[in-house]
Amino acid sequence: MPADTLVVACPHCHTRNRIPRARLREAPVCGHCHKPLFPGAPFALDAGSFDAHALKSDLPLLVDFWAPWCGPCRMMAPAYEQAAAQLTPDCLLAKVDTEAQPALGSRFGVRSIPTLVLFAGGREIARQSGAMPAQAIVQWVRGQLPA
Repeated sequence: MPADTLVVACPHCHTRNRIPRARLREAPVCGHCHKPLFPGAPFALDAGSFDAHALKSDLPLLVDFWAPWCGPCRMMAPAYEQAAAQLTPDCLLAKVDTEAQPALGSRFGVRSIPTLVLFAGGREIARQSGAMPAQAIVQWVRGQLPA
């Protein structure tokens, strides 16, 4: 695939879309469901949709492994939303509820929550545990990604 074209999975229907790199900031929509590819907010992933976004998409993906009963997770949720607005479309942000999707937490060796895992190029490139404010999330992600 040419370097000027990226494959991006739709956060709504999980269909993979080819997007010219030059048009990432033009609010592209999914060719299948016609919804925005970059909602500017975190989206939920489950075992069936995870690989399309984390391993088969050309854009980096930050995943928040969390649980509804976790106080720090709930405290960090608004900051994670703010970080998504700042990082999209350079990096997409998703959430995995480890209570509803225990196999994903186990697959990636998540031992404490919240845990942020950054994927790029189809592999995990960085991990951070513990709640963080929005600006710290943004700085951490930008520090991990190649320029």
